[in-house]
Amino acid sequence: MSALASALRKTPARLGAVGRDLALAALAGALAGTAAAAFLASLDAVTATRFAHGWLVLFLPLSGVAVAWVYRRACDRSGRGTNLILDEIHAPGGGVPLRLAPLVLGGTLLTHLCGGSAGREGTAVQMGGALAGGLQKRLRLDPARQGMLLSAGVAGGFGAVFGTPLAGAVFAVEVLTRGRLGHAWLGSCLLAALVGDQVCHAWGIRHEDYASLADLSALPAGLALAPLLQAAALGLLCGLIARLFTAAAHGVGRVPLPAARAWWLRPALGGVAVLTLAFALGTDAYLGLGAASPDPNDPTLLTVWTAGGATEWSWFWKLVFTALTVGAGFKGGEVTPLFFIGAAFGHVAGPALGLPLAAGAALGFVAVFAGASKTPLACTLLAVELFGGAHSELFAVACLASYLASGAQGIYAAQRGPEAD
Repeated sequence: MSALASALRKTPARLGAVGRDLALAALAGALAGTAAAAFLASLDAVTATRFAHGWLVLFLPLSGVAVAWVYRRACDRSGRGTNLILDEIHAPGGGVPLRLAPLVLGGTLLTHLCGGSAGREGTAVQMGGALAGGLQKRLRLDPARQGMLLSAGVAGGFGAVFGTPLAGAVFAVEVLTRGRLGHAWLGSCLLAALVGDQVCHAWGIRHEDYASLADLSALPAGLALAPLLQAAALGLLCGLIARLFTAAAHGVGRVPLPAARAWWLRPALGGVAVLTLAFALGTDAYLGLGAASPDPNDPTLLTVWTAGGATEWSWFWKLVFTALTVGAGFKGGEVTPLFFIGAAFGHVAGPALGLPLAAGAALGFVAVFAGASKTPLACTLLAVELFGGAHSELFAVACLASYLASGAQGIYAAQRGPEAD
């Protein structure tokens, strides 16, 4: 009886603590959703400007140097981006500086204005984490709450930028440790992701309806052995693509350069390499986000769902352009280009394995990212939210196979292995 009485006495305090944490998570989600909405609107504007003024790509090397200079002048750890947030969640230290939000926003917009092949998830996640970190310092919260609040910011940013709150919530906890899914903050992350997504929509942002592009009706209903084996085979290949991308992007960032000049020489050379490759191929199809193009003949995330919407090597060239861009230090992240790489690869490999073309593209869309980020469960939920749940088993198999084939290294260097727990 004494134990029961003691538990009852502690219940109000525990409920109060849970309520405070949920309120903080909701606030972090709202801030992340607002930031994501402003970012997506700005990204659309700078992309349209680049489409209208093609000569802007000539300034890509200079833009990389400018971004590197601004980060260098910041004189803090902001340059570590998403990895800084992951480290602070694992082991709270100096916190995440609020200035990371405007820094990554400006750096990403300048990268896309000049045609850098980068994504948008890194920006949304970093802005969400930076705003959550600023909230913690502003309210002078207990450092023990930092991990929860930063994870909520990550979930809110990811869920808002893609319109996938379930995937955002699970991504925020799954990305911390390879092969382990912590659940201590899952409720807070889910609330933050839901709030972030709704706030982003409330600001008038609408996401691409991939379900209407990917016609999966040719897949048999229910569980069938052949499609499961085909999805597994495609997932294994996507894991190898993810491993190739990770090695290429990290390799570009590690090319030895004179120490005193590396801060500006790496982005300058990376920008020159991207431009040289674009001119050599005679196309700008692999510049920018990869979600759309002013030229209807260019392969994009809008065209890969039908025959002729991508070439046999579209996935490879997007991989090279993106590895050069992010490896050289340009801002923006990797996820949307990874979607393009995976969908374009699935466009080719899916039919070769016996899958309908659109199904191959959809499976590749999420599977390459699952392998590169080491988040197969989040990517399965991402597929369900983007493409519907009718064939969730196939997506789960492809994402898990990709994860298993992708090796130990992922795109996030601060992601811990299970042995660290």
